Amino acid sequence: MHNLRTLCRRVVARSTGRVGVVLSAALALVLILTACTAEHPLPTPNGTSLVDDLGRLVEVEGTPERIVSLAPANTEILFALGLGDSVVGVTDFCDYPPEAMDKEKVGAYYPPDIEKIIALNPDLILATDIHRHEAIPALEDHGFTVFALAPQTLDEVMASIDRAGQITGQEEEALDLIGEMQSRIEQVEEALIDVEERPSVFYITWHDPLWTVGRNTWIDDLITIAGGVNVFSEYFESGAMVEVEWVIYLTPEVIIASSWSFDWANNATELDGIDARLNSRIYRSDDNLVQRSSPRLVKALDWFAYFIHPEIFDEPEG
Repeated sequence: MHNLRTLCRRVVARSTGRVGVVLSAALALVLILTACTAEHPLPTPNGTSLVDDLGRLVEVEGTPERIVSLAPANTEILFALGLGDSVVGVTDFCDYPPEAMDKEKVGAYYPPDIEKIIALNPDLILATDIHRHEAIPALEDHGFTVFALAPQTLDEVMASIDRAGQITGQEEEALDLIGEMQSRIEQVEEALIDVEERPSVFYITWHDPLWTVGRNTWIDDLITIAGGVNVFSEYFESGAMVEVEWVIYLTPEVIIASSWSFDWANNATELDGIDARLNSRIYRSDDNLVQRSSPRLVKALDWFAYFIHPEIFDEPEG
């Protein structure tokens, strides 16, 4: 319980902003419920047991020394926790940090190459939600330990980082990383504390068909913390397909588009009359920052803050 109490104290003590109070309270509640539902590590004869993000109780024997990551976000978390030397396999899409590209490749994000993973003989495999039906059962049938990280919201991302730290023996590193993320969140909130105008924002995940995000997503959290209002937050729980007529009706003031949908957002005649087009407020996002549940989401936050309130925030470097 020591690490749980320490993390709760850190996030609550640092939460001075309005949105930060909500996010930090939610994170603290997640971690408290984690302890109450056996998601906090439980001692076993050979190691610890922890409930992963799919609700599975996973026993981890000892401290993992050979780790395979099946998702780019997981790879980023492992390296951020100082575990780069323990990573022996990553997907073809794991490109950050640059050192990750030198690791043995285990195939696509989905499906991964099970035979390559077996050959690496890992003592821990970090998977995600997309692997729950095929890859995870197949790997467990071969006797491997598989732990899934599948957060949806920003506070769940930080809770997942905490879990990753616990199962790899990097608890303090995880707490420090979460503290750094929370600190940056609060800096953005404090800069916006006296701002009353919150522009409406439409985030485009993909344009053919048109996809966006609703509430209970980390992208919705980024928009909110950055001083905007997600136009589809009240309509959807997560990702959703929408008709362009709906966007025209809501006429968002700001559009943030994924890199592969930016040109469409700038040129589609259907959007000619909406506020974001009329005021030249359509922005291209870095998908690797925005769409990965990694510690770099706070860098995405810096860009969102600049897109939504350029009168307050300078353009981020990089």
